Amino acid sequence: MESRIYARVLLALIAVSAATVMAQDYPQRPIRMIVPFPPGGVTDVLARILGAKLGERLGQQVVIDNRAGASGIIGTDMVAKSQPDGHTLLMSASSHATFSSLYSKVPFDAVRDFAPITLAATVPYVMVVHPTLPVKSVKELIDYAKKNPGKLSYAGSAPGLAQHLGWELFKRMTGTNMVYVPYKGSAAQMPDLLGGRLQAALDSVSIMMPHLKTGALRGIAVAGAKRSTLLPDLPTIAEAGVPGFQVSGWFGLFAAAKTPARIVNKLNQEVGLIMQQPDVRERMAVLAIEPVGGPPDDLRKWVARETEVWGKVIRDAGVKVE
Repeated sequence: MESRIYARVLLALIAVSAATVMAQDYPQRPIRMIVPFPPGGVTDVLARILGAKLGERLGQQVVIDNRAGASGIIGTDMVAKSQPDGHTLLMSASSHATFSSLYSKVPFDAVRDFAPITLAATVPYVMVVHPTLPVKSVKELIDYAKKNPGKLSYAGSAPGLAQHLGWELFKRMTGTNMVYVPYKGSAAQMPDLLGGRLQAALDSVSIMMPHLKTGALRGIAVAGAKRSTLLPDLPTIAEAGVPGFQVSGWFGLFAAAKTPARIVNKLNQEVGLIMQQPDVRERMAVLAIEPVGGPPDDLRKWVARETEVWGKVIRDAGVKVE
């Protein structure tokens, strides 16, 4: 009996020792950071900012791998099924909290199959319209939509993302009937939006800002709880006549479940330090990305809260993506 107990203790000590060595030696090769969306969107831009800095600090290259498809499911599933050694990471967006509500079949569990590392950042959204649309405010948009039910088309990036669900919430809160046109990401919607084939969109300030400056698009309100410092003259949608409306984008860094806690904590600490670097904060400010950071458990709680809020919107609106 004593020999068995001794053997178990020895095995436990070996496991702890191996985990410690792994963390000390980590990373042992280049890290792949999967972005489950096409290049050009905010998730991709943020991943590249953090990836470059993380590579410098860890002494190994961080390769950004865009694996778009199925509103983020394809790339996310790759991380869920990867080796839990910290060499494959996921830079995800708000869709991470809506997979289970939107899809009848998902090849992973968005909570159990991932190890949260940090809530990297949030980003404010702005509601825009094409200049040919006779709308200059939220009230005018609501009035126009009610007078022309089913005739106003809008984009909200890929199905199931906060941009799309934000519109669903807006329609339910305002009693309007507008047509959603899905795309494979923020960048993919821009040609039709700029060309006037779409009348409206809800997306990040960083994506829309260049087109607002040139007059190619008209901003009518921001979607967050407060006004954007980059667009101080635009009211929030809540201020503009839809009390209680609020939606913003968020981005979380994850690893596969069962990644050793020492590796998760190391990554968390490194990303936290990167977020404090003046050049990183300056670049993010220009892009209207607001760094957040915090311990892994903050991201775990954030995902749980987002899952509850948007799950209700999805159920109430009857949104399903197959």
